[in-house]
Amino acid sequence: MRKSLLALLLLAAGGLAQADVQLKDGHPDRYTVVKGDTLWDISGRFLREPWKWPEIWHANPQVENPHLIYPGDTLSLVYVDGQPRLVLNRGASRGTIKLSPKVRSTPMAEAIPTIPLEAINSFLLYNRIVDDPKDFERAPYIVAGDAERVVSGAGDRIYARGKFSTTTPNYGIFRQGKSYFDPETKEFLGINADDIGGGEIVAEEGDIGTMELRRSTQEVRNGDRLFVNEERAINSTFMPSEPAGEVKGLIIDVPRGVNQIGQFDVVTINKGARDGLVVGNVLAVYKTGETVRDRITGESVKIPDERAGLMMVFRTYNKLSYGLILHASRNLAVLDKVRNP
Repeated sequence: MRKSLLALLLLAAGGLAQADVQLKDGHPDRYTVVKGDTLWDISGRFLREPWKWPEIWHANPQVENPHLIYPGDTLSLVYVDGQPRLVLNRGASRGTIKLSPKVRSTPMAEAIPTIPLEAINSFLLYNRIVDDPKDFERAPYIVAGDAERVVSGAGDRIYARGKFSTTTPNYGIFRQGKSYFDPETKEFLGINADDIGGGEIVAEEGDIGTMELRRSTQEVRNGDRLFVNEERAINSTFMPSEPAGEVKGLIIDVPRGVNQIGQFDVVTINKGARDGLVVGNVLAVYKTGETVRDRITGESVKIPDERAGLMMVFRTYNKLSYGLILHASRNLAVLDKVRNP
């Protein structure tokens, strides 16, 4: 039976607005948060559409951040004046907290994440899309390793040639990866810059820079390119939401190179910021129906597309985005469709 969940927390004061969010059949009446949980997992225990929990939370303006829940906390589904609400009780180490409009300071690092961050950390920190192919041509490049070695690793000293930044000595090292084109329009969308490592330019002489290689994900080779480290905030707390407008896109790549896509795989889609996507947008994934031959008529018939998963956008570029598959009811593949959930 369908029910409406009006709020995720019971507050000491303030009115509640009706929220069009449905409780999941068989939802628990009580759940204690454990280490390893994510907010997506917990929301999925209570809601049919887990990405809608921020809308419910924001139904009460006294709640500023719906993401700070900690291991040991307990959520209890109760009914107040005939309306369902979730009451939050802090774990024994924190004591029971009476929620009120007062500001409460708690280390965010202890809070459970929205999604499993280990699946996307490298993409948040290092991976990037290059919009202009000429950026690779203009970037400084590795010209030699120490003692004329052609491959190097973390802890080595290497040498690069080019025009270096006057404001920062810190660089990421990248190798030109796949060039992306829209499968339908053939428009150039960007180049995947494969993360190889990073380091610091410690000395310069003419157009040669000496770099101390601080980290490496694979062997650094002559010809690999240097890009200044991006100065941007890394936000590990995501606000799930539906896209503001209609989205009709495609999965065009799996950066980690797997053939079949499943839960917690990262995918690249052919839609980005210019299409209205923002970090946290949730999209439904549709398995593209096969074209089969009708043995009776001899005609080619396309099987209907089937909804088969959910993904969340966690990083956007102008024409492309990275997304994390949060649920997959069957194996997904490149050229499967992404749509509004």
